[in-house]
Amino acid sequence: MEDRRLEIIYQDQYLVAINKPNGLLVHRSPIAADASEFALQMLRDQIGQHVFPIHRLDRKTSGVLLFALDKETTKLVQDEFLQNRVLKNYLAIVRGFFPEKIEVDYPLTNDRNKKQEAVTHFYNNKHTEVKIPFGKHPTSRYSLIEAFPKTGRQHQIRKHLNHLRHPIIGDRPHGCNKQNKFFKERWNMMTMLLHAQELKFKHPYEERELVLQASLNEEFLRMKKELNL
Repeated sequence: MEDRRLEIIYQDQYLVAINKPNGLLVHRSPIAADASEFALQMLRDQIGQHVFPIHRLDRKTSGVLLFALDKETTKLVQDEFLQNRVLKNYLAIVRGFFPEKIEVDYPLTNDRNKKQEAVTHFYNNKHTEVKIPFGKHPTSRYSLIEAFPKTGRQHQIRKHLNHLRHPIIGDRPHGCNKQNKFFKERWNMMTMLLHAQELKFKHPYEERELVLQASLNEEFLRMKKELNL
């Protein structure tokens, strides 16, 4: 990464939140031996104190990533996540004309081959039809959508959108290889267009609601403009 400083979007004596860039792992992982930078270590070095990840974002997903500054706060806020009391809002660009709104209640199998309940609410923000032929179609259709996952399964939004046959542009392996190749060749775009734009929850020690928002990255903004979304 060119600029090693992370964008801090919120900080108090208990919590700190960043706008995680695409391609950055939250912490070290044996399945990503190629990575040399991690949000956990970068943030720790940047603010000069230990940080504890409260939740996770996929490496390819950008947006709001929340850390605690002590173990007690970590447990308190993680309990809010487990009790589904945290509102999570994502933005994505997907293939095709998406329904106005849809709830997906479709169990997912985790990496230990265990089936888990998974529920996501989706809303369509805007359709676009680009005058660029794709395959046998004379035009290309895309949608800008919002996703509100009610459960927190690994790759949940990505898998649910693939299940709906509206995969996220730039997603590998849950996306469409032909679309991903098309975006790479046409626009030199290889980023997954999924962004965690907002977290909303009750502050663990103060009687107030926290609303943490992360602005879109340059590639997402560029593709919104290119596709007239």
